[in-house]
Amino acid sequence: MPSVKTVVAIVNQKGGVGKSTTAINLAAYLATQGERILVVDMDPQGNATSGLGVTAGENGCMYDVLLDGQPLEKVALETDIEGLHVAPSTINLVGAEVEMVSALAREYKLKRALDRLPNDTYDRVLLDCPPSLDLLTLNALTAADEVLIPIQCEYYALEGLTQLMRSIRMVRQELNPDLEVGGVLLTMFDPRTNLAHQVADEVRSFFGERVFKTIIPRNVRLSEAPSFGMPVALYAPRSTGAEAYAAVAEEVRSRG
Repeated sequence: MPSVKTVVAIVNQKGGVGKSTTAINLAAYLATQGERILVVDMDPQGNATSGLGVTAGENGCMYDVLLDGQPLEKVALETDIEGLHVAPSTINLVGAEVEMVSALAREYKLKRALDRLPNDTYDRVLLDCPPSLDLLTLNALTAADEVLIPIQCEYYALEGLTQLMRSIRMVRQELNPDLEVGGVLLTMFDPRTNLAHQVADEVRSFFGERVFKTIIPRNVRLSEAPSFGMPVALYAPRSTGAEAYAAVAEEVRSRG
């Protein structure tokens, strides 16, 4: 029996597209709607960890889960939002990829950790991936049921997208045949520029119905919230950024 309903990898090898922002705020709104959510921070930068206001405890971090077999439920920490936990990252994850290179079944480390979670612990797990297609991201894709791709509405937005889709196809063929592209989220949208509208149109023509109807705008409050260790739902719940992520959470739930 699976221990979670859905595992979602939030992936884009480009940095600064809103992966951690999406992981933090989507998780927060899903939790406020009654879901039990675990954010797994697979990025050595630890943005999802700090953005949720936690630091790794004495029971370790994702390095210990991947390299030493520490149970996920032991390292997962509570946040200020009921029902939302985070399995934290630290800078130690930088060395994890090198250390996993010679490991047996190295691509399945995260999947096995998730499979060992006690049954019905979480309704949904969100995997915040690093901005690269490395072994940590490969672990996330192997463990995931679906992929959520944030794409910023700016120049070069689609750069590298072909490589990302090729990697997803490779994982589907070799490691995880059930992996699907569950959604594409347009982020950092500035309605005043023609470029933003053009990028949005290009993404919709490429991905069709997989693109979320909700678009995440450029928003000061959304940018400020992580520096206070809060999701925008707590920091500025009436901001346009907060309203956008609340709407994305509704879309996620309606898509099942």
